[in-house]
This record gives sequence, structure tokens and C-alpha cells, in this order.
Amino acid sequence: MAERWSLGRALRGMFVRPQIDENTWDELETALITADFGPDITEAVIEDLREKVARYGTTDPADLQRMLRESLEERFARFDTTLKLTERPAVVLVVGVNGVGKTTTIGKFAHFLRRYGRSIVVGAADTFRAAAVDQLATWAERGGAAIVRPQHEGQDPASVAFQTISYAKETGTEIVLVDTAGRLHTKGGLMDELTKIRRVIEKQAPISEVLLVLDATTGQNGVKQAEAFLQHAGVTGLVITKLDGSAKGGFVLSVQERTGIPVKLLGQGEGIGDLTGFTPHVFVEQLVS
Repeated sequence: MAERWSLGRALRGMFVRPQIDENTWDELETALITADFGPDITEAVIEDLREKVARYGTTDPADLQRMLRESLEERFARFDTTLKLTERPAVVLVVGVNGVGKTTTIGKFAHFLRRYGRSIVVGAADTFRAAAVDQLATWAERGGAAIVRPQHEGQDPASVAFQTISYAKETGTEIVLVDTAGRLHTKGGLMDELTKIRRVIEKQAPISEVLLVLDATTGQNGVKQAEAFLQHAGVTGLVITKLDGSAKGGFVLSVQERTGIPVKLLGQGEGIGDLTGFTPHVFVEQLVS
């Protein structure tokens, strides 16, 4: 079976040559586009690197490799990727279209937070699909979180959110993760619903984060799909799922620059422990090494 393409491997082949030449630039451009950085960022990075190589008068590929790492780190570092969860309870709304891995992300996020000793409750406010509530309950249990379910089928999502915050306050639970509906065929109705959920929650507690889940495999289409959430849901951070960091890692920078919103969590596998915080320095090191 053929070895999967990775940016790091492509770059290694490039940087072992005796010197930088036009082939180096062509291959670097191809590698960055293949890694899903998109044409605009690729062009800007190449232009920046060409200028630096000329300024320092170097022909050593090792210098270019270091400059590439620094250039990408600088671009990633423009965004504050810190999760803001200091309120008690800290309320996190999780939004995104169906199929991006929202439910599994909530379970993994609960597990991630449990490793830091936090207590978690999940609110099943996607009440329009009974299967969604059952699936969420399974992942909440796997993540070590309590769950507040709808009390009857079709219950108003905002009232489930209300009950979840009440539960957190009564039990002293530190962090609340609220699942929301993700169908986008009625954008107006869905955004009205999210606005109502926010309003009801904010009567009880401030909302610490609104995390939008995006599927890295859909590339730029994922951002288009999510535009309604970006416009109307007050998104504060992005969660990238289904990310093969070595092949499509450029999507992380591309989506940050397109939306102006920082990536805060990365999902890079199917397991309960396969969700991590996003640290630009570490991510770039993995990407280009």
C-alpha cells in the first residue's frame, strides 16, 4: 500500500538538495497547496520567503526550512487560541452543521476537560432528533460527563439549555457543554433558535465560548457551509475535526485567516482521547518536520 502523502515528507525531500533553485520554489508552492493552505496564503508565504532569501543572500535549503517554520508560526500566532473557561459555571455552546462530528467532539471535549480535573455536564439541546440525544448520552458517558436530556420529545431546546445551567448551579458543576441543532436547510429558523438559547442561558450565566465544529475533509466548502453560524451565532473559536495534520494541516491556518476566528481544538482521530488544544508552535513543528 502506498505511503500517504504528508507535507513534512514532501519538504524533507526539498530541503536536502545542495541549494535553493526555481524547482525548490515550484515544489514548495505545490506542497503548500496540496496541504490545503489555499492559493492566497501559499502565494503570500512564498513571496515572504523569496524576499527573505534575497535579503539574506542565502542559497542553503536549511535556511529556507527555518524561515518557512518561522513564517508559518508568525501567521498562526496572530490568533489567541486560548480557551476561556474561567467562569463558574463556564458555559460552552457547541454549534455546526450535521455530520461534522459535533456529538463525538462534545464527548472528546468532556474527556479532555476531565483530564484537568474539571466536572462537566452536557445539555442535549438538539431535541429534534431522538437519535441525537441517545448518541450524545453515549459520548457524554464515555467522556465522564453528566447529561441533561429533554424531559419529553420535541422539548424546546432553550428550556433544555436552561435546565442544564440550573443543574450545573445546583450541583457545583464547573463546565457546561450545550449541544445544538445543526440542520441548515432553514437557516433563519435555526439562527433564531440559537439566539433564543443564548438569551435564556445569559439570564442565568455568561456564555464563555461558542465553538463552531468544522470538518477538515470538506476544506473550503466547510467554511461556506458554516457561514450562517459565523454571521449569527457569535462564534468565539473553531474546532477542526477529521484532521490528518500532516496532509491537510494548512486548512487550520486557511480557516483562521478566512474567518478571523481562532482554532481552539483539533480532532485528529476517532478515539475518546483524540482531541487536543491548539498550540501554534507545536502544530507548525509537526507540520513541517
